[in-house]
Amino acid sequence: MNPRRIGADLKVVYRSYTRNPVALFFSLIFPVILIGLFGLIFSATGNTATPLYVINDDHGSAASRMFLSDLNATDAVTVHLVNVTPGNFAAWLGQNDYAVGLVIPAGFGADVAANTSVDVTLYTDPLNAASSGVAQAAVAYAINALNYYHIDEYCTGGAGCAPVVAEGAPISVGSPNYTYVDYLIPGLIGFSILTSPMFSLVDVSSSYRKEGIFRQLSLTPLTRSEWLTSRVVWYVALVFASAGIILGMGIFVFGAVVHPTVGLAAFLVSGAFFFVSLGMLCGSVAPTPEAAAVIGNIVTFPMMFLSGTFFAVSTFPPGLKAIAHLLPLYYVIDGMDQVMLFQNAARAATDLAVVVVAGVLVFALAVRLFRWRDE
Repeated sequence: MNPRRIGADLKVVYRSYTRNPVALFFSLIFPVILIGLFGLIFSATGNTATPLYVINDDHGSAASRMFLSDLNATDAVTVHLVNVTPGNFAAWLGQNDYAVGLVIPAGFGADVAANTSVDVTLYTDPLNAASSGVAQAAVAYAINALNYYHIDEYCTGGAGCAPVVAEGAPISVGSPNYTYVDYLIPGLIGFSILTSPMFSLVDVSSSYRKEGIFRQLSLTPLTRSEWLTSRVVWYVALVFASAGIILGMGIFVFGAVVHPTVGLAAFLVSGAFFFVSLGMLCGSVAPTPEAAAVIGNIVTFPMMFLSGTFFAVSTFPPGLKAIAHLLPLYYVIDGMDQVMLFQNAARAATDLAVVVVAGVLVFALAVRLFRWRDE
């Protein structure tokens, strides 16, 4: 591995890339268009039985048990009682990919009996409008049912018969400040990490072989691993530029609350390394540029939509969740979620290990199968 030869090849890549407006558009401008569109327009439809994670700090009072029973009776949510500190509940939900949660406060039953106003607190995910809407409707139903029971049970002669239970202002999963755009930013950075290296390397590796460019390169001192390394370095730099644009627009245009850390840089480098290697591998095994394009699309498009780029994986049915957890991009995006939103270093380290190990294996395989000349 000669750094001077790698640097010389990088100059070639830079010149060819900057002379290609289409490549620059999809690498640097297209992500800006996406974050602008999704930041301004977001909608989600559909109802489903939604897992609702509940902290019952009233220790199983009759009123809280009745409230939870009414929630389950809606068939819109399934209640799961958890033992989590309310102060850490938002982060805990985000770290575990749970969309909605509820806190029933201490003294809930006593306040109901005493005709004292009391709030329950619902946590919702701005990225998962469908589950959040279902949970809000179910909680509203249970509140109404308990208030009617309270009026019948505790109020006599029409005195003091005002409803006492209410839903407080929703709190966002992950943090009270998070919005849809905050969750969108890691997904769009992941989208950029995936598409730019994959589509480019699949095309280059197949077309260069067909046009005999690799045969000419074989007559130079440049080695296959040096050529591939120069591509990795170039796309790491390009991914950093694209991520900077997405972060800047998200923070300064839409007021996103994210935390770019050193951990984010680790995922930008490892993600670009993996997808450059994967693009080279797909292009190397394809017999023609047309076949390479088909293989590249088959590999890329499932990851675009099943890895949490635009849709929360927590909303998927179990079968699709299992598929999502097999996709490398899922670990890139989930890792960026953990370092930028939830500050969950342990889970981010696991995600990073998966991406790095997979990248090393794919890089080694790409170098082995990549040939200057066809036999």
